[in-house]
Amino acid sequence: MHKTSAWPLASVYAGLIVYASLYPFVDWRDRGVAPWDFLWAPLPQYWTGFDLVSNVLGYAPLGFFLALGAVRSGRGAHAVRDAALTAFGLSLLLEALQVFLPTRVPSNVDFALNVLGAWAGAVLATMLERLGALSRWSRFRARWFVPDARGALVLLALWPLALLFPATVPLGLGQVFERLETGLAELLLDTPFLEWLPVRDFELEPLVPGAELACVLLGALIPCLLGFCVIRARARRVVFVLAVLVVGVAATALSAALSYGPMHAWAWFELPVQVGLVLALVLALLLLGVPERTSAALMLLALGVFLSIINQAPTSAYFAQTLQTWEQGRFIRFHGLAQWLGWLWPYAALLYVLTRVWQQGAKN
Repeated sequence: MHKTSAWPLASVYAGLIVYASLYPFVDWRDRGVAPWDFLWAPLPQYWTGFDLVSNVLGYAPLGFFLALGAVRSGRGAHAVRDAALTAFGLSLLLEALQVFLPTRVPSNVDFALNVLGAWAGAVLATMLERLGALSRWSRFRARWFVPDARGALVLLALWPLALLFPATVPLGLGQVFERLETGLAELLLDTPFLEWLPVRDFELEPLVPGAELACVLLGALIPCLLGFCVIRARARRVVFVLAVLVVGVAATALSAALSYGPMHAWAWFELPVQVGLVLALVLALLLLGVPERTSAALMLLALGVFLSIINQAPTSAYFAQTLQTWEQGRFIRFHGLAQWLGWLWPYAALLYVLTRVWQQGAKN
């Protein structure tokens, strides 16, 4: 039996599937249809290849992580069956609940493809185990990372997915202040508690190039410092830093391509971004020798400055239109996954590092 990152990843992914399936959580109503009627409804007349692939791929990671967690925990005898049954129950529940949402349409085809995707992901996990790939990963993890690296590995695995949701600043995760302020105002509307809400005396201004550069620098440096918390060897830290920058740039380019079209995949790669990435690389290389606790302290400082700057940036009208494409268009199935990761990843990293520093202090 091993401690595995698969269970927390499966839990996070299941929660995000729930969000993506029931978004936007408004106008619940009884439409006079039984929740289970979709099971024997006629097949949909209109569908696209994107719909089919997205349903399969949407549940494949859930099945993969569930089966992987079972295998790594010594309960792999029925890993595929249990993962498929879990996905069956989750998808059945969510499709049934969609009956009460006027903006969502439950589908027996979606339900079947969801279960198929989870089954395929679970089969892939068990095949990798039989081929010895998981054993090689265990040996690789033991060589590269400290024994208690599970939380950091989960965060690092989620970071590229968080970058897929469009941001006002490249690598600018955690920008929640303006939306949180608006959401609270709408929630407290027509209540006496609205007067308790602090009122800003100024409008948020677009970030100047220097502030944008700082956001990009810190946005790239923070995952590097997170890796330094669980990687000790300098040579491996160098490889890790280069991998972080490559993955960050690739994920941001993919997000731009999905949001604005392939022709604009690199429109964000302007001079402040280029300089910020170069400075992040230089600074990360200068910090290769810092101890784990120092890396954690530097990461806390970087997160504080980063979140302070990024939450001073407003949401432009063009950016708001892009969000509508994700929230109401063909990306709605990925909306919950990417949006919540983009919002919460820095705060989850902050909580993780604080917990890690506290635990290390208690041991000493």
